[in-house]
Amino acid sequence: MTLDPDISDFTPTEVATPNAVAPGRPLHSMTLYGIREEQPGPRWQALHDATRDAYRRWYLSEGAAARPDLSTCRRMLTDHMPELVPTWERLVQLAGGDEITARLLTLWDPPRFLPGCSQATLGGRVPLLIRNYDYSPDLFERVVYSSAFTGRRVLGTGDCLWGLLDGMNDAGLAVSLAFGGRPGSSPGFGIPIVVRYLLEVAASLDDVRSVLRRIPVNMSYNLTAIDGSGEGLTAFVAPDSAPEFSLARAATNHRGTVPEYPERAQSLRSVERQRLLLSLLDSDPDMTRLTSAFLRPPIHSTEYGRAFGTLYTAVYRPNDGVVDYLWPQDSWRRRFDSVDATKTVILRES
Repeated sequence: MTLDPDISDFTPTEVATPNAVAPGRPLHSMTLYGIREEQPGPRWQALHDATRDAYRRWYLSEGAAARPDLSTCRRMLTDHMPELVPTWERLVQLAGGDEITARLLTLWDPPRFLPGCSQATLGGRVPLLIRNYDYSPDLFERVVYSSAFTGRRVLGTGDCLWGLLDGMNDAGLAVSLAFGGRPGSSPGFGIPIVVRYLLEVAASLDDVRSVLRRIPVNMSYNLTAIDGSGEGLTAFVAPDSAPEFSLARAATNHRGTVPEYPERAQSLRSVERQRLLLSLLDSDPDMTRLTSAFLRPPIHSTEYGRAFGTLYTAVYRPNDGVVDYLWPQDSWRRRFDSVDATKTVILRES
């Protein structure tokens, strides 16, 4: 089987044309690609071929010398994520053995990556993780990938070819990421590969804590997770410091509840979004009420021009093996065993 031929037109750097778009008018047509491939094969290869040039430009944007050499990248992946090495080797083979791609795929010390995002967990009979991914539509990979790279079934929203922005596994764990608000970077792993790794090797929140204590990251992020028991946590991770774990059921784009960098938090309305979510969660909402809040301002954003527009709302129910991608006027459901499919949505300005 081969990927839908429309993949040839797919690139994460398509240029939107919002000029002269009036409020309420369509801003951007976005097609998402649902891929089911247990081990990397022709579907992943098609994704790589379609996005290779764009990813190389991103990876080399600060010059080749700014990125670590292949020996260092391989050593770091082997030391910290050995379970992923066989899959990495397969990906490099599918990419034709290209040295730049091999370095990029380890996601060791990549260029900076700063998405907005809101995320929350809801326990109870049907535990769920819900998140908004706020970023530029021009820089979104637009792939939902179902795999079993290490034998565990994983389904999530792709980034950097095999990393994940959010996802769940067949052990009942779901994880999502958001920028943590602290500036600066240091040698470490790009967060999409960390989310991938968590879902490949972790089955519980205790596993999540254990993994995050030993994995160096290159920037600050909030990771929100829920496991099959319905318990949730938020982990603040940052370069050169130990992770901080809390029982907070919602996270946006700052550390804790009081921002370290107020101006940055204000520009993203991070405190406003977090307070609204925490207040809502304190009222013991059901799934419908919580989901509705994620589809409305201020949680839902339409500031696509400054890379702060909500590209999707994802509602993960890991115990049911279901993720629903939502937009104010549309939806799309994916499961571990969903067949290959595409979904086209329209992003609109407010």
